[in-house]
Amino acid sequence: MTATTSRSVPPVAPPAARPAVTRPVPAPGAHPRVVFAIIAAGALACLALWWNNTPAIHGVGDWLTNAGRIFGLLAGYGVVVLVALMARIPPLERGIGADRLARWHAHGGRYTVSLILAHGLLIIWGYSITAHTGVVSQTSTLLTSYPDVLMATVGGLLFVAVGVLSARAARRRMRYETWYYLHLYTYLAIALAFSHQFATGAEFMSNWAARVLWSALYLGVAAAIAWYRVAVPVRQAFRHRMRVARVHHEAPGVVSLIVTGRHLDELGAESGQFFRWRFLTRGLWWAANPYSLSAAPQGSALRITVAHLGEHSAALARLRPGTRVMTEGPYGALTAQRRRQRKVLLIAGGIGITPLRALFETLPGGRDVTLLYRVGHEREVLFRTELAELARQRHARVHVIAGHRAELGYDPLSAEALTANLPDLRAHDVYVCGSESMAEAVITALRRAKVPRRHIHHESFQF
Repeated sequence: MTATTSRSVPPVAPPAARPAVTRPVPAPGAHPRVVFAIIAAGALACLALWWNNTPAIHGVGDWLTNAGRIFGLLAGYGVVVLVALMARIPPLERGIGADRLARWHAHGGRYTVSLILAHGLLIIWGYSITAHTGVVSQTSTLLTSYPDVLMATVGGLLFVAVGVLSARAARRRMRYETWYYLHLYTYLAIALAFSHQFATGAEFMSNWAARVLWSALYLGVAAAIAWYRVAVPVRQAFRHRMRVARVHHEAPGVVSLIVTGRHLDELGAESGQFFRWRFLTRGLWWAANPYSLSAAPQGSALRITVAHLGEHSAALARLRPGTRVMTEGPYGALTAQRRRQRKVLLIAGGIGITPLRALFETLPGGRDVTLLYRVGHEREVLFRTELAELARQRHARVHVIAGHRAELGYDPLSAEALTANLPDLRAHDVYVCGSESMAEAVITALRRAKVPRRHIHHESFQF
Protein backbone atom coordinates (compact mmCIF):
# COMPACT_ATOMS: atom_id res chain seq x y z
CA MET A 1 0.00 0.00 0.00
CA THR A 2 1.22 3.48 -0.85
CA ALA A 3 -0.03 6.80 0.51
CA THR A 4 -1.31 9.41 -1.93
CA THR A 5 1.24 12.09 -2.76
CA SER A 6 0.75 13.66 -6.21
CA ARG A 7 -0.98 17.01 -6.67
CA SER A 8 -4.44 17.88 -8.02
CA VAL A 9 -6.47 21.08 -7.82
CA PRO A 10 -9.24 20.84 -5.23
CA PRO A 11 -12.50 22.01 -6.82
CA VAL A 12 -13.94 23.09 -3.49
CA ALA A 13 -12.54 24.94 -0.52
CA PRO A 14 -10.23 22.93 1.75
CA PRO A 15 -12.09 21.28 4.63
CA ALA A 16 -10.64 23.63 7.23
CA ALA A 17 -11.93 26.69 5.37
CA ARG A 18 -15.54 25.61 5.25
CA PRO A 19 -18.02 27.36 7.50
CA ALA A 20 -19.93 25.25 9.94
CA VAL A 21 -23.36 24.35 8.65
CA THR A 22 -26.25 23.45 10.91
CA ARG A 23 -28.29 20.71 9.28
CA PRO A 24 -31.59 19.23 10.39
CA VAL A 25 -31.32 15.90 12.12
CA PRO A 26 -32.49 13.25 9.60
CA ALA A 27 -35.67 11.45 10.52
CA PRO A 28 -35.23 7.76 11.38
CA GLY A 29 -35.63 5.30 8.54
CA ALA A 30 -37.83 2.24 8.36
CA HIS A 31 -36.24 -0.99 9.58
CA PRO A 32 -35.93 -3.61 6.79
CA ARG A 33 -37.49 -6.36 8.92
CA VAL A 34 -40.48 -4.18 9.74
CA VAL A 35 -41.03 -3.35 6.08
CA PHE A 36 -40.68 -7.00 5.10
CA ALA A 37 -43.16 -7.99 7.84
CA ILE A 38 -45.69 -5.43 6.52
CA ILE A 39 -45.29 -6.78 2.97
CA ALA A 40 -45.77 -10.35 4.22
CA ALA A 41 -48.84 -9.32 6.22
CA GLY A 42 -50.36 -7.84 3.07
CA ALA A 43 -49.79 -11.11 1.22
CA LEU A 44 -51.52 -13.01 4.03
CA ALA A 45 -54.42 -10.55 3.84
CA CYS A 46 -54.77 -11.41 0.14
CA LEU A 47 -55.02 -15.10 1.03
CA ALA A 48 -57.62 -14.28 3.69
CA LEU A 49 -59.62 -12.33 1.10
CA TRP A 50 -59.61 -15.34 -1.22
CA TRP A 51 -60.60 -17.70 1.61
CA ASN A 52 -63.48 -15.47 2.66
CA ASN A 53 -64.95 -15.45 -0.86
CA THR A 54 -64.41 -19.10 -1.77
CA PRO A 55 -67.09 -21.78 -1.31
CA ALA A 56 -66.30 -25.48 -1.27
CA ILE A 57 -63.93 -26.61 -4.02
CA HIS A 58 -64.87 -29.64 -6.12
CA GLY A 59 -62.89 -31.25 -8.87
CA VAL A 60 -59.63 -30.57 -10.64
CA GLY A 61 -61.04 -27.62 -12.58
CA ASP A 62 -62.03 -25.85 -9.36
CA TRP A 63 -58.64 -26.48 -7.79
CA LEU A 64 -56.82 -25.08 -10.81
CA THR A 65 -59.14 -22.08 -11.07
CA ASN A 66 -58.74 -21.20 -7.40
CA ALA A 67 -54.99 -21.57 -7.59
CA GLY A 68 -55.17 -19.09 -10.49
CA ARG A 69 -57.30 -16.73 -8.37
CA ILE A 70 -54.74 -16.83 -5.55
CA PHE A 71 -51.88 -16.12 -7.92
CA GLY A 72 -53.88 -13.29 -9.49
CA LEU A 73 -54.53 -11.66 -6.13
CA LEU A 74 -50.88 -11.95 -5.16
CA ALA A 75 -49.83 -10.55 -8.54
CA GLY A 76 -52.18 -7.58 -8.13
CA TYR A 77 -50.74 -6.97 -4.68
CA GLY A 78 -47.21 -7.55 -5.92
CA VAL A 79 -47.32 -4.75 -8.51
CA VAL A 80 -48.34 -2.31 -5.77
CA VAL A 81 -45.39 -3.39 -3.63
CA LEU A 82 -43.01 -3.09 -6.59
CA VAL A 83 -44.10 0.47 -7.32
CA ALA A 84 -44.00 1.44 -3.63
CA LEU A 85 -40.41 0.21 -3.32
CA MET A 86 -39.37 2.54 -6.16
CA ALA A 87 -41.57 5.49 -5.13
CA ARG A 88 -38.56 7.08 -3.36
CA ILE A 89 -40.37 7.29 -0.06
CA PRO A 90 -37.83 8.87 2.34
CA PRO A 91 -38.23 6.44 5.30
CA LEU A 92 -37.62 3.50 2.95
CA GLU A 93 -34.65 5.16 1.27
CA ARG A 94 -33.08 6.11 4.62
CA GLY A 95 -33.69 2.89 6.49
CA ILE A 96 -33.24 0.29 3.77
CA GLY A 97 -31.01 1.97 1.21
CA ALA A 98 -31.42 2.44 -2.51
CA ASP A 99 -29.45 -0.67 -3.46
CA ARG A 100 -31.43 -3.01 -1.20
CA LEU A 101 -34.70 -1.51 -2.39
CA ALA A 102 -33.56 -2.07 -5.97
CA ARG A 103 -32.71 -5.70 -5.16
CA TRP A 104 -36.07 -6.23 -3.50
CA HIS A 105 -37.71 -4.65 -6.52
CA ALA A 106 -35.78 -6.89 -8.92
CA HIS A 107 -36.52 -10.10 -7.00
CA GLY A 108 -40.13 -9.06 -6.48
CA GLY A 109 -40.44 -8.32 -10.19
CA ARG A 110 -39.42 -11.88 -11.07
CA TYR A 111 -41.94 -13.31 -8.61
CA THR A 112 -44.69 -11.00 -9.85
CA VAL A 113 -44.12 -11.84 -13.52
CA SER A 114 -44.21 -15.54 -12.59
CA LEU A 115 -47.46 -15.00 -10.67
CA ILE A 116 -49.01 -13.18 -13.65
CA LEU A 117 -48.11 -16.01 -16.03
CA ALA A 118 -49.30 -18.67 -13.57
CA HIS A 119 -52.55 -16.76 -12.99
CA GLY A 120 -53.41 -16.63 -16.68
CA LEU A 121 -52.43 -20.21 -17.47
CA LEU A 122 -54.19 -21.75 -14.45
CA ILE A 123 -57.41 -19.79 -15.04
CA ILE A 124 -57.52 -20.91 -18.68
CA TRP A 125 -56.73 -24.50 -17.76
CA GLY A 126 -59.22 -24.64 -14.89
CA TYR A 127 -62.03 -23.05 -16.93
CA SER A 128 -61.39 -25.39 -19.87
CA ILE A 129 -61.63 -28.48 -17.64
CA THR A 130 -64.80 -27.25 -15.95
CA ALA A 131 -66.44 -26.31 -19.28
CA HIS A 132 -65.11 -29.41 -21.09
CA THR A 133 -63.56 -27.28 -23.85
CA GLY A 134 -60.11 -27.01 -25.36
CA VAL A 135 -57.50 -24.62 -24.02
CA VAL A 136 -57.42 -22.58 -27.25
CA SER A 137 -61.20 -22.30 -27.36
CA GLN A 138 -61.35 -21.28 -23.70
CA THR A 139 -58.65 -18.65 -24.24
CA SER A 140 -60.67 -17.14 -27.07
CA THR A 141 -63.80 -17.11 -24.91
CA LEU A 142 -62.03 -15.36 -22.04
CA LEU A 143 -60.54 -12.72 -24.32
CA THR A 144 -63.75 -11.93 -26.20
CA SER A 145 -66.54 -12.56 -23.68
CA TYR A 146 -65.21 -11.56 -20.25
CA PRO A 147 -65.08 -7.83 -19.46
CA ASP A 148 -61.65 -6.17 -19.47
CA VAL A 149 -59.76 -9.47 -19.82
CA LEU A 150 -58.30 -8.45 -23.18
CA MET A 151 -56.86 -5.24 -21.66
CA ALA A 152 -55.51 -7.21 -18.72
CA THR A 153 -53.85 -9.66 -21.11
CA VAL A 154 -52.11 -6.81 -22.91
CA GLY A 155 -51.00 -5.45 -19.53
CA GLY A 156 -49.72 -8.88 -18.50
CA LEU A 157 -47.72 -9.24 -21.72
CA LEU A 158 -46.20 -5.81 -21.10
CA PHE A 159 -45.14 -6.94 -17.63
CA VAL A 160 -43.55 -10.07 -19.07
CA ALA A 161 -41.72 -8.05 -21.75
CA VAL A 162 -40.34 -5.58 -19.20
CA GLY A 163 -39.35 -8.49 -16.95
CA VAL A 164 -37.43 -10.20 -19.76
CA LEU A 165 -35.66 -6.97 -20.74
CA SER A 166 -34.75 -6.36 -17.11
CA ALA A 167 -32.89 -9.65 -16.83
CA ARG A 168 -29.21 -9.06 -16.17
CA ALA A 169 -28.06 -10.51 -19.50
CA ALA A 170 -30.45 -8.22 -21.42
CA ARG A 171 -29.96 -4.99 -19.50
CA ARG A 172 -26.17 -5.15 -19.81
CA ARG A 173 -26.65 -4.71 -23.55
CA MET A 174 -28.74 -1.55 -23.36
CA ARG A 175 -28.24 2.02 -22.30
CA TYR A 176 -29.52 3.17 -18.93
CA GLU A 177 -31.87 5.61 -20.66
CA THR A 178 -33.41 2.83 -22.78
CA TRP A 179 -33.90 0.60 -19.78
CA TYR A 180 -35.42 3.49 -17.80
CA TYR A 181 -38.03 4.33 -20.43
CA LEU A 182 -38.96 0.70 -21.02
CA HIS A 183 -39.65 0.47 -17.30
CA LEU A 184 -42.22 3.26 -17.56
CA TYR A 185 -44.46 0.87 -19.50
CA THR A 186 -45.16 -0.94 -16.23
CA TYR A 187 -47.41 1.97 -15.24
CA LEU A 188 -49.41 1.42 -18.42
CA ALA A 189 -49.54 -2.31 -17.70
CA ILE A 190 -50.93 -1.66 -14.20
CA ALA A 191 -53.59 0.67 -15.58
CA LEU A 192 -54.65 -1.86 -18.22
CA ALA A 193 -54.89 -4.72 -15.74
CA PHE A 194 -56.60 -2.93 -12.86
CA SER A 195 -60.23 -2.87 -14.02
CA HIS A 196 -60.48 -6.59 -14.76
CA GLN A 197 -59.83 -7.33 -11.09
CA PHE A 198 -63.17 -5.74 -10.18
CA ALA A 199 -64.98 -6.91 -13.32
CA THR A 200 -64.14 -10.63 -13.03
CA GLY A 201 -62.57 -11.16 -9.60
CA ALA A 202 -64.88 -13.07 -7.26
CA GLU A 203 -63.21 -11.37 -4.30
CA PHE A 204 -64.41 -7.93 -5.45
CA MET A 205 -67.56 -8.33 -7.52
CA SER A 206 -69.91 -8.19 -4.52
CA ASN A 207 -67.56 -7.12 -1.73
CA TRP A 208 -67.60 -3.32 -1.60
CA ALA A 209 -65.30 -3.14 1.43
CA ALA A 210 -62.67 -5.12 -0.46
CA ARG A 211 -63.09 -2.84 -3.48
CA VAL A 212 -62.58 0.28 -1.38
CA LEU A 213 -59.50 -1.09 0.40
CA TRP A 214 -57.97 -2.42 -2.83
CA SER A 215 -58.57 0.89 -4.60
CA ALA A 216 -57.11 2.80 -1.63
CA LEU A 217 -53.97 0.64 -1.86
CA TYR A 218 -53.47 1.50 -5.54
CA LEU A 219 -54.38 5.16 -5.09
CA GLY A 220 -52.06 5.51 -2.10
CA VAL A 221 -49.08 4.22 -4.06
CA ALA A 222 -50.02 6.38 -7.06
CA ALA A 223 -50.14 9.41 -4.74
CA ALA A 224 -46.69 8.52 -3.35
CA ILE A 225 -45.29 8.37 -6.90
CA ALA A 226 -46.90 11.69 -7.82
CA TRP A 227 -45.67 13.38 -4.65
CA TYR A 228 -42.14 12.07 -4.20
CA ARG A 229 -41.17 11.72 -7.87
CA VAL A 230 -42.92 14.77 -9.30
CA ALA A 231 -44.19 17.30 -6.77
CA VAL A 232 -41.21 17.25 -4.38
CA PRO A 233 -38.54 17.75 -7.11
CA VAL A 234 -40.56 20.62 -8.59
CA ARG A 235 -40.99 22.20 -5.17
CA GLN A 236 -37.26 21.81 -4.46
CA ALA A 237 -36.42 23.40 -7.80
CA PHE A 238 -38.37 26.55 -6.94
CA ARG A 239 -37.15 26.62 -3.34
CA HIS A 240 -33.44 25.99 -3.90
CA ARG A 241 -32.92 27.35 -7.45
CA MET A 242 -29.87 25.22 -8.11
CA ARG A 243 -27.42 25.95 -10.90
CA VAL A 244 -24.14 24.53 -12.11
CA ALA A 245 -21.46 26.88 -10.77
CA ARG A 246 -18.37 25.13 -12.10
CA VAL A 247 -17.26 22.07 -14.07
CA HIS A 248 -13.84 20.79 -13.00
CA HIS A 249 -11.94 18.08 -14.93
CA GLU A 250 -10.51 15.69 -12.36
CA ALA A 251 -8.93 13.16 -14.72
CA PRO A 252 -9.41 11.88 -18.27
CA GLY A 253 -13.09 11.00 -18.51
CA VAL A 254 -13.97 12.26 -15.02
CA VAL A 255 -15.47 15.63 -14.06
CA SER A 256 -16.69 17.24 -10.86
CA LEU A 257 -19.69 19.56 -10.89
CA ILE A 258 -20.17 22.23 -8.24
CA VAL A 259 -23.87 22.99 -7.86
CA THR A 260 -24.93 26.03 -5.88
CA GLY A 261 -28.32 27.15 -4.63
CA ARG A 262 -30.32 28.62 -1.77
CA HIS A 263 -31.06 27.00 1.59
CA LEU A 264 -29.34 23.75 0.61
CA ASP A 265 -28.89 22.90 4.29
CA GLU A 266 -32.66 22.32 4.43
CA LEU A 267 -32.19 19.25 2.24
CA GLY A 268 -30.59 17.43 5.18
CA ALA A 269 -28.05 15.72 2.92
CA GLU A 270 -25.33 13.61 4.53
CA SER A 271 -21.96 12.41 3.31
CA GLY A 272 -22.38 9.07 1.54
CA GLN A 273 -25.78 9.94 0.09
CA PHE A 274 -26.76 10.64 -3.49
CA PHE A 275 -29.29 12.68 -5.43
CA ARG A 276 -30.98 12.03 -8.72
CA TRP A 277 -29.91 14.93 -10.90
CA ARG A 278 -31.79 16.47 -13.80
CA PHE A 279 -29.88 19.09 -15.79
CA LEU A 280 -32.25 21.38 -17.65
CA THR A 281 -30.59 21.50 -21.04
CA ARG A 282 -31.65 20.14 -24.38
CA GLY A 283 -30.90 16.43 -24.42
CA LEU A 284 -30.54 16.06 -20.63
CA TRP A 285 -33.71 17.48 -19.03
CA TRP A 286 -35.71 14.25 -19.43
CA ALA A 287 -33.30 12.00 -17.48
CA ALA A 288 -32.77 11.96 -13.71
CA ASN A 289 -29.60 9.98 -12.99
CA PRO A 290 -28.14 9.05 -9.58
CA TYR A 291 -24.78 10.58 -8.63
CA SER A 292 -23.24 10.59 -5.15
CA LEU A 293 -21.95 13.61 -3.32
CA SER A 294 -18.16 13.57 -3.54
CA ALA A 295 -17.65 16.14 -0.78
CA ALA A 296 -19.42 16.91 2.45
CA PRO A 297 -22.54 19.01 1.71
CA GLN A 298 -22.28 22.73 2.42
CA GLY A 299 -24.96 25.30 3.07
CA SER A 300 -24.71 26.76 -0.42
CA ALA A 301 -22.96 24.15 -2.57
CA LEU A 302 -22.99 20.45 -3.40
CA ARG A 303 -20.39 18.56 -5.40
CA ILE A 304 -20.73 15.43 -7.51
CA THR A 305 -18.04 13.63 -9.49
CA VAL A 306 -18.98 11.65 -12.57
CA ALA A 307 -17.11 9.23 -14.83
CA HIS A 308 -17.96 9.10 -18.53
CA LEU A 309 -19.77 5.75 -18.60
CA GLY A 310 -22.59 6.61 -20.99
CA GLU A 311 -24.14 9.34 -23.09
CA HIS A 312 -25.67 11.16 -20.12
CA SER A 313 -22.54 11.18 -17.95
CA ALA A 314 -20.33 12.15 -20.90
CA ALA A 315 -22.59 15.12 -21.69
CA LEU A 316 -22.07 16.55 -18.20
CA ALA A 317 -18.52 17.57 -19.11
CA ARG A 318 -20.00 19.99 -21.64
CA LEU A 319 -22.37 21.73 -19.23
CA ARG A 320 -22.00 25.48 -18.92
CA PRO A 321 -22.00 27.44 -15.65
CA GLY A 322 -25.50 28.73 -14.98
CA THR A 323 -27.28 25.59 -16.17
CA ARG A 324 -30.40 25.05 -14.07
CA VAL A 325 -30.60 21.86 -12.02
CA MET A 326 -33.46 19.85 -10.49
CA THR A 327 -32.80 17.19 -7.87
CA GLU A 328 -34.57 14.35 -6.14
CA GLY A 329 -33.23 13.34 -2.77
CA PRO A 330 -31.14 12.97 -0.79
CA TYR A 331 -31.29 9.18 -0.92
CA GLY A 332 -29.19 6.32 0.34
CA ALA A 333 -28.18 4.83 3.66
CA LEU A 334 -24.39 4.65 3.18
CA THR A 335 -23.93 7.19 5.96
CA ALA A 336 -22.23 7.57 9.32
CA GLN A 337 -25.51 6.54 10.96
CA ARG A 338 -24.76 2.94 10.02
CA ARG A 339 -21.58 2.97 12.05
CA ARG A 340 -21.49 0.46 14.93
CA GLN A 341 -17.78 0.18 15.73
CA ARG A 342 -15.21 2.73 16.84
CA LYS A 343 -12.91 1.81 13.96
CA VAL A 344 -13.90 2.26 10.31
CA LEU A 345 -12.41 0.97 7.05
CA LEU A 346 -13.50 2.55 3.77
CA ILE A 347 -12.79 0.46 0.64
CA ALA A 348 -13.25 2.28 -2.67
CA GLY A 349 -12.77 1.00 -6.19
CA GLY A 350 -12.42 3.42 -9.13
CA ILE A 351 -15.21 5.99 -9.30
CA GLY A 352 -16.63 4.39 -6.14
CA ILE A 353 -14.35 6.78 -4.26
CA THR A 354 -16.98 9.55 -4.59
CA PRO A 355 -19.27 8.79 -1.61
CA LEU A 356 -16.40 7.44 0.47
CA ARG A 357 -14.35 10.59 -0.08
CA ALA A 358 -17.25 12.54 1.46
CA LEU A 359 -17.48 10.07 4.34
CA PHE A 360 -13.71 10.23 4.88
CA GLU A 361 -14.13 13.96 5.41
CA THR A 362 -16.88 13.73 8.01
CA LEU A 363 -16.68 10.42 9.89
CA PRO A 364 -15.71 11.11 13.50
CA GLY A 365 -12.65 9.49 15.07
CA GLY A 366 -9.89 10.43 12.65
CA ARG A 367 -7.19 8.05 13.93
CA ASP A 368 -9.65 5.17 13.75
CA VAL A 369 -10.60 5.82 10.11
CA THR A 370 -8.72 4.17 7.23
CA LEU A 371 -9.41 4.64 3.53
CA LEU A 372 -8.24 1.98 1.09
CA TYR A 373 -8.49 3.16 -2.52
CA ARG A 374 -8.07 0.57 -5.30
CA VAL A 375 -7.38 1.60 -8.91
CA GLY A 376 -5.99 -0.12 -11.96
CA HIS A 377 -3.46 2.63 -12.72
CA GLU A 378 -2.00 5.67 -10.98
CA ARG A 379 -3.60 8.02 -13.52
CA GLU A 380 -7.03 6.87 -12.35
CA VAL A 381 -6.55 8.21 -8.82
CA LEU A 382 -9.00 10.99 -7.98
CA PHE A 383 -8.82 13.63 -5.22
CA ARG A 384 -5.20 12.76 -4.45
CA THR A 385 -4.34 16.12 -2.86
CA GLU A 386 -7.70 16.39 -1.10
CA LEU A 387 -7.36 12.94 0.45
CA ALA A 388 -3.82 13.60 1.59
CA GLU A 389 -4.85 16.91 3.16
CA LEU A 390 -7.86 15.35 4.88
CA ALA A 391 -5.67 12.55 6.23
CA ARG A 392 -3.17 15.08 7.57
CA GLN A 393 -5.80 17.30 9.20
CA ARG A 394 -7.78 14.45 10.72
CA HIS A 395 -4.83 12.16 11.55
CA ALA A 396 -6.56 9.47 9.53
CA ARG A 397 -4.95 7.01 7.12
CA VAL A 398 -5.34 6.81 3.36
CA HIS A 399 -3.73 4.20 1.12
CA VAL A 400 -3.86 3.83 -2.64
CA ILE A 401 -3.21 0.47 -4.31
CA ALA A 402 -2.62 0.98 -8.02
CA GLY A 403 -2.01 -1.76 -10.56
CA HIS A 404 -3.68 -4.91 -11.77
CA ARG A 405 -3.38 -8.14 -9.82
CA ALA A 406 -1.11 -9.64 -12.48
CA GLU A 407 1.29 -6.71 -12.01
CA LEU A 408 1.09 -6.75 -8.21
CA GLY A 409 1.42 -10.52 -7.96
CA TYR A 410 -1.38 -10.81 -5.42
CA ASP A 411 -4.95 -9.72 -4.72
CA PRO A 412 -4.73 -6.72 -2.34
CA LEU A 413 -8.45 -7.02 -1.49
CA SER A 414 -8.37 -10.69 -0.55
CA ALA A 415 -9.24 -11.78 2.97
CA GLU A 416 -5.58 -12.63 3.63
CA ALA A 417 -4.25 -9.26 2.39
CA LEU A 418 -6.86 -7.23 4.26
CA THR A 419 -6.24 -9.14 7.49
CA ALA A 420 -2.46 -8.82 7.12
CA ASN A 421 -2.74 -5.04 6.86
CA LEU A 422 -5.47 -4.72 9.50
CA PRO A 423 -5.11 -7.55 12.03
CA ASP A 424 -8.14 -6.24 13.92
CA LEU A 425 -10.28 -6.11 10.75
CA ARG A 426 -13.19 -7.78 12.51
CA ALA A 427 -13.39 -4.83 14.90
CA HIS A 428 -14.10 -2.42 12.02
CA ASP A 429 -17.19 -1.16 10.30
CA VAL A 430 -16.43 -1.52 6.60
CA TYR A 431 -17.93 0.72 3.90
CA VAL A 432 -17.56 -0.61 0.35
CA CYS A 433 -18.23 1.20 -2.92
CA GLY A 434 -17.09 0.26 -6.42
CA SER A 435 -18.14 -1.75 -9.44
CA GLU A 436 -20.59 -4.57 -8.88
CA SER A 437 -17.94 -7.26 -9.38
CA MET A 438 -15.43 -5.50 -7.15
CA ALA A 439 -17.97 -4.98 -4.37
CA GLU A 440 -19.10 -8.62 -4.49
CA ALA A 441 -15.49 -9.83 -4.29
CA VAL A 442 -14.67 -7.52 -1.38
CA ILE A 443 -17.79 -8.47 0.57
CA THR A 444 -16.98 -12.16 0.03
CA ALA A 445 -13.43 -11.53 1.29
CA LEU A 446 -14.71 -9.66 4.34
CA ARG A 447 -17.06 -12.49 5.22
CA ARG A 448 -14.15 -14.96 4.86
CA ALA A 449 -12.23 -12.74 7.26
CA LYS A 450 -15.11 -13.16 9.75
CA VAL A 451 -16.31 -9.56 9.57
CA PRO A 452 -19.94 -9.66 10.76
CA ARG A 453 -22.44 -8.98 8.00
CA ARG A 454 -24.04 -6.17 10.02
CA HIS A 455 -20.67 -4.37 9.99
CA ILE A 456 -20.43 -4.35 6.17
CA HIS A 457 -22.13 -1.41 4.47
CA HIS A 458 -22.53 -1.22 0.71
CA GLU A 459 -24.69 0.46 -1.88
CA SER A 460 -24.65 -0.15 -5.62
CA PHE A 461 -26.05 2.00 -8.43
CA GLN A 462 -26.15 -0.75 -11.02
CA PHE A 463 -29.44 -0.46 -12.92
